Amino acid sequence: MRNKILFTVALFGILAGCVAAYLFGSVKPPQRPVFEPATNPYSQGIYAEGIIESDQTSGENINIYPEVPGTVKQILVAEGQEVRKGQALLLIDDSVQRAAVEQQQSQAQAAWTLLEELQAQPRKENLDVALAQAQAAKASLKTAQDSLVKQQRAYELDSRSISKDALDNAANAAASAAANLEVAQKQYELIRAGAWSYDIRNQQKQASALDKAYASSSALLAKYTLRAPRDAVVMAIGAAPGSFVSAQGTYDTYTQGATPVIVLGSPRAYLNLRCYVDEILVPRLPDPSKIKAQMTVRGTNIRLPLQFVRVQPMVSPKIELSDERQERVDVRVLPVIFRIEKPANLKLYPGQLVDVYIGE
Repeated sequence: MRNKILFTVALFGILAGCVAAYLFGSVKPPQRPVFEPATNPYSQGIYAEGIIESDQTSGENINIYPEVPGTVKQILVAEGQEVRKGQALLLIDDSVQRAAVEQQQSQAQAAWTLLEELQAQPRKENLDVALAQAQAAKASLKTAQDSLVKQQRAYELDSRSISKDALDNAANAAASAAANLEVAQKQYELIRAGAWSYDIRNQQKQASALDKAYASSSALLAKYTLRAPRDAVVMAIGAAPGSFVSAQGTYDTYTQGATPVIVLGSPRAYLNLRCYVDEILVPRLPDPSKIKAQMTVRGTNIRLPLQFVRVQPMVSPKIELSDERQERVDVRVLPVIFRIEKPANLKLYPGQLVDVYIGE
C-alpha cells in the first residue's frame, strides 16, 4: 500500500513538471509596436535630434524679459492668444516710479512757470510802486531843500536867529534826500528793465533739465508695461500676479531656475525645426542646395518632409536639449534649421522633440 502511494505521488510530480516545462518553455509571439520606429529613408542619410520652434527669420522664440524689476500686478493675455505689435502683455507694480514721475513733472512745470514770470517782467504793479517811491523821494528832497533855503536866508539875515547845528542838519537832510531820490530812480530803472538775461538763460537751462528728467522717468515708467515687439502668439507665461520678476526673468518652481516671463511665437502657418547634427557627422552633411530631410513625430507613424532654411554656422556644445549647463559636455553639434508646414490633421507645438534624417 505504501509503495502505491509513493508511486502515485511520483507520477503526479512528473506530470506537473512536464506541464510546467511546457508552459514556461513556450515562446509567446512579441506584441506589435504601437508605432514603427524612425527609419532612414535615404541611402546615405544622417540622423539628428530636432526640436520644433516658432518660425523666425533669426534666433529662436521671442523671450520677453522686463527691463525693470518688480511685482507682477496684472497679466493681460492668455497662453495661445494672438497679440498685435505694441499690445500690452503684463503690468508690473509701478506705484513708486509713478509717484517719482508726478513729482518731476510738477518740478518741471514750476520751473517753466518761473521762467515765464522772469520773461513777463517788469510787472506793472511793481513798476507803479517803484515810480511812487521815486516821486515820494523827489517830494522829500523838495521839502528838505526848501527847509535848507529858509534856514540859510534866516542865518544870512541874522546869524543869531538859527544855530549853526540846525543849519548843518538841514544841509545833511537835503543831501540825504537827494541820495534817496537817486536810489529810488535807479530802483525804478532796474525794475523797468525787467529780468536779467543771465537769470532768464539760467532758468531756461534748469527748466530744460527738469523736462529731460521728467521724460527719462516717464520712459522708465513705460518699461513697467511689457508689450509685444511684433505680431505673435503667446506660447508660455512664466509669471503669475504677485510673483517677482526681474531682468533675469522669473523663478520656475519646476526647473528651479530663471525662465522668461513670457514666450512669444510666430502666428504664421509654418514652424521651424532646429536639429543638431553631431560634429562627427558634419563632414557628411550634403551641400545646402541638395539637402533633403524628413522628420518623424515621436509616438506616431507620421513622417513629414522638411524644407531647408539655413545652417547656423557655429558648432557648439550640445546643451540645448537638456539645459544641463553645469555638466561638462563633450559632444558638440551644428544647428541646422528647417521649415515645416503645419499639417491640418496633426498638432505640433514648439518645444516638441522629433527625429530627423538628412540626405540628398
